[in-house]
Amino acid sequence: MSNEQIRVEQLKKYFKVPQGYLHAVDGVDFSIRRGETLGVVGESGCGKSTLGRTILRLQEPTSGRIFFDGEDITALSHRQMEQYRQRMQIIFQDPFSSLNPRMSVQELIAEPMLVNRTVSRTEVYQRVAELMDLVGLAQRLAGAYPHELDGGRRQRIGIARALSLKPEFIVCDEPVSALDVSIQAQILNLLMDLQDEMGLTYMFITHDLSVVKHISDQIMVMYLGMCVERADDRELFRNPLHPYTQALLRAIPIPRTEMRNKQIEVIRGEVTNPINPAPGCRFAPRCPRATEACFAGSAELREVAPGHLVACHHIENDPN
Repeated sequence: MSNEQIRVEQLKKYFKVPQGYLHAVDGVDFSIRRGETLGVVGESGCGKSTLGRTILRLQEPTSGRIFFDGEDITALSHRQMEQYRQRMQIIFQDPFSSLNPRMSVQELIAEPMLVNRTVSRTEVYQRVAELMDLVGLAQRLAGAYPHELDGGRRQRIGIARALSLKPEFIVCDEPVSALDVSIQAQILNLLMDLQDEMGLTYMFITHDLSVVKHISDQIMVMYLGMCVERADDRELFRNPLHPYTQALLRAIPIPRTEMRNKQIEVIRGEVTNPINPAPGCRFAPRCPRATEACFAGSAELREVAPGHLVACHHIENDPN
């Protein structure tokens, strides 16, 4: 049996708009091994969340193929997808808007099990109690409502809901970006503990490179719908090769007193319009190394070192 849990081939998701087509995801390839985490990082609007939702078939792909445990699920009907729904789940970014404010904690966690009829009604609330313990929610909160809880507890409800159907693969769509920094660490540690305990496979979407380094085995950097660099976590931070990745790393704040007055570098230039984009590299208008070749055509994603893939015309001349 292959160790690949997820494999994506040339996945595209375009949205029809009055001016043409918005290229939200534009020809992405990757795989995630069972029990590992792929971190997907990039600026807001680069297509990270759309990619995650398209993999789960919450949004239908424009083209390309999605494989789950070696099975092509791209063209399955909604009825055929039902057998995969329990095995593939999502944790949403905003733990407040993703929860029904009229339902208690107990009802929110029980809902997926009742809808999918995975356990009998008599067993549901025993399972709810187990899940609350698992994610660190006190039993006294079972009758509480989302507005009565802080962001960290709300996100624990979202995690418990995702786990209620005993999934194998979870898309974590910026699950800590709406939380305080002190709470972020608690939720990240919880997610990693659950992964070790249950053998879960994660696709972890974030705009924060310091967060993605903490949790990921592999990291994929996206820019305007395309993958520009992919490597394991240590290699990407040790040897970033794409100019966009280098710029993101330089923009990470350094919490040291001697660096207090250092100015964070800003990526300058105009962002390429994602609607009917020109054939050149989409980062070229903001890239200090851009040449005519960059504006003429986009570079293919190619392996420049074992497991390290980059889409750039000028890697051989990289000053790093």
